[in-house]
Amino acid sequence: MSGSQGSKSIWGKLLDIDWLVLIPAILITLAGIFTMGSFVDGNSYFYKQIVWLIISVGVFFVLSLFDFRFLRRSGIVLGLYIISFITLLVLFLLGSAHKGAQSWFSIGGFSFQPADAIKLVLIILLAKYFSRRHIEIANIKHILVSGIYVFIIFALVFFQPDFGSALMIFLIWFGMVLVSGISKKHLLLVFLGGTLIFGILWLGVFQDYQKKRIVNFLHPLSDVRGAGYSAYQSTIAVGSGETLGKGLGYGTQSKLNFLPEYHTDFVFAAFAEEWGFFGVLLLFGAFFLLLARILINSFTGASNFEILFGLGLVILFTSHFLINAGMNIGLMPVTGVTFPFMSYGGTHLLASYGGLGMLMAMRRYRKTAHSSQMKNEFLGL
Repeated sequence: MSGSQGSKSIWGKLLDIDWLVLIPAILITLAGIFTMGSFVDGNSYFYKQIVWLIISVGVFFVLSLFDFRFLRRSGIVLGLYIISFITLLVLFLLGSAHKGAQSWFSIGGFSFQPADAIKLVLIILLAKYFSRRHIEIANIKHILVSGIYVFIIFALVFFQPDFGSALMIFLIWFGMVLVSGISKKHLLLVFLGGTLIFGILWLGVFQDYQKKRIVNFLHPLSDVRGAGYSAYQSTIAVGSGETLGKGLGYGTQSKLNFLPEYHTDFVFAAFAEEWGFFGVLLLFGAFFLLLARILINSFTGASNFEILFGLGLVILFTSHFLINAGMNIGLMPVTGVTFPFMSYGGTHLLASYGGLGMLMAMRRYRKTAHSSQMKNEFLGL
């Protein structure tokens, strides 16, 4: 750092953040916490999530103090990728199974899901890769090479099997390929390649329960007592909230246990039932404000790497949001994807707030000039 930035005290650095990034994130988390607390008296999820929120905000502030320009070095990024690869391999040997997926490390009473942190590693990897090759990104070779890097991680996560996290890993890659400046011709090739891969997965890889979820996506009411039960109950919960909601603690779908996973996958449905349409509007408003501020901070990045990292966060959070909200209202298949900042889970919160903390650290050495030009370049305007 140079000048006044390097001489700032720790307290000054902690205050030099974009509060319109942190505050909406905390409000979304609190919305989930209050919804969890209304399920039953003495709900352990409520108290645990408060602790995780405090720890995650602490991680946010600690990471905001670092200078992450060292992540521009190829050796560092490659090391993070190798650690991620080894971690996923070890998971097959020592991991704990949850709902049929061996995707957790359990140590005593603490559980950790590596996929949440690995999503951030992939954003760093792709930001590094595309930032060095932005001028020549039209060469399809770079799309294929980046795809190989991501496919290795995708395959290890998919065969846990954790279809939700694998889907998010694919969307991170696909989204960052789009913002890196891919040509329309190559975009068509990517779509065709994705269709071919999906066909192969359907014929030889997908388990029966995964196929049922996809079929239920096309025909939501075809199996409401089986594969479509969760989606059916969540749509009832969302619809029953009507305009003003039933009130905090009066959500019958969650309190009477009709709505499964009301603290994780379907916390949005439980929230909508209790807070109604206006509550959902406020929730969406907070989320869109968060995304807007991430974009604004991204486009003032000191280099292409910082810009792409911020865009990667937007892609990650938006994908989580669209898929989770979509499956809660019956428009998307149930894939186990959490609502960003709102669903229960310690590693989910740590990774999310950690990513924001890294963005705030990058903001400290941002470049304010020519931000509009860089934004137009990356969006192809």
